[in-house]
Amino acid sequence: MIEFRNVHASYNASVPVLKGVDFTIEDGAFVAFVGTNGAGKSTTMRLIDGLIKPDEGEVLIDGVPTTELRTSELAKRVGFLFQNPDSQICNNTVRDELMFGFKALHEEGPEAEERVAGIIELFGFDPDADPFLLNRGTRQLLALASIVVMAPQVLVLDEPTTGLDFRECEKVMDIVRTLHERGTTVVMVCHDMEIVGDFAEQVIVMNDGRVVDQGPTFEVLRRRETLERASLVPPQMVDLSLTLAAADARLAQAPVGRANTLDEMEAAVRAEAGKGAGVAEGAPVVELAAAPTAASQSRARVIPFPTARDDAAKQAAEQGGR
Repeated sequence: MIEFRNVHASYNASVPVLKGVDFTIEDGAFVAFVGTNGAGKSTTMRLIDGLIKPDEGEVLIDGVPTTELRTSELAKRVGFLFQNPDSQICNNTVRDELMFGFKALHEEGPEAEERVAGIIELFGFDPDADPFLLNRGTRQLLALASIVVMAPQVLVLDEPTTGLDFRECEKVMDIVRTLHERGTTVVMVCHDMEIVGDFAEQVIVMNDGRVVDQGPTFEVLRRRETLERASLVPPQMVDLSLTLAAADARLAQAPVGRANTLDEMEAAVRAEAGKGAGVAEGAPVVELAAAPTAASQSRARVIPFPTARDDAAKQAAEQGGR
């Protein structure tokens, strides 16, 4: 569990970034942080990973303040994906990049080599390739793979799809979805509300260094006051249903006015059309031409990633057999 208790943080004492932030993220959750640039989202991610420490208040991982945890302990629990993979990659071959975490924790050996070999095969990497000569999307996948191979309990993502094309975005989020389904806690900063709507279970909205709203994803993204305060644009289907509800009070309580996804909207429109009544002659018609997003088109696959849960089960089995 991740807890922020009245957290204040800054990079310069005269310019506060976080101004009393409180929230709790339960184990196994998928939470997206949203808000304008400068709201404090990336700083919050760095506090979770222990890259920076709070000026005031406490950041706790499983009940222990990050100020009391060694960097190596935090690294085992929390994996961090930077927005720019070039801020993360630091080795001359793909294989060395994937082995870097094990070397840093002095955990090299047959099991580490087996994990790295499995990740190389899974992602289709050339193990001897120079990471800095790979294209942007492949570098992002390599940076993600270097975290996945370590099987952290928490995965922190700072704008994971920035600069990626459709297929690259689909692959990255497919991997993240699979990890989450296997028990990994996912905390993500994201400006793409379509991706937020497709993947996140909870949303925390930040503005000017404070949390201004939080809760289940679509409950938060349907609150106009929250959206306006944080300068957010809701996902396309949410925006359409809110617009229809505002235009016709009858639709506010109908499925059309409550639809959050393309499938829900299609079903709601068909239901309204089937009623065959209640539409005045000459009333304006809203036409929708919506292409599925990368996230909505992706399909979860069973991917044999190592996870913290797998490690615990393996260790218990080995101890039981002794």
